[in-house]
This record gives sequence, C-alpha cells and structure tokens, in this order.
Amino acid sequence: MKIEVKNDNLEQALRVLKKKLQKEGTFRILKLKSHFEKPSEKKKREKEENVKRFKKLRKLKARF
Repeated sequence: MKIEVKNDNLEQALRVLKKKLQKEGTFRILKLKSHFEKPSEKKKREKEENVKRFKKLRKLKARF
C-alpha cells in the first residue's frame, strides 16, 4: 500500500491511510485478535454477522 504525502500535509496522508485500512477491515481484525474469544462466542458473533448481512442484502434487493 502506498500513500503519497502532498505539500508536506502529513495529517491528510494519515487520514487517507486510516480510511484505506478501515475499508480493508484491518482494524476490525486487530480488534478481534486482541483478546481470546471462546468458540461459542465466535459462533454466536459469526451467526449475528451473517443475519445482519442477509438482512442488508434483502433490503437492497427490495429496493430494486
């Protein structure tokens, strides 16, 4: 990943970097791996994520 710093504007370059990392899901992965998650909690979380994803897709399909 390459971020260009234009006109010595480091703050803007950091914002662009953070946005790219967030879009890739890097922060989410770091948060999940920062502590141990019991297998039952992992299954529950994944199931909730799948339900959320399914509802979102159904909502988008109903639009069109």
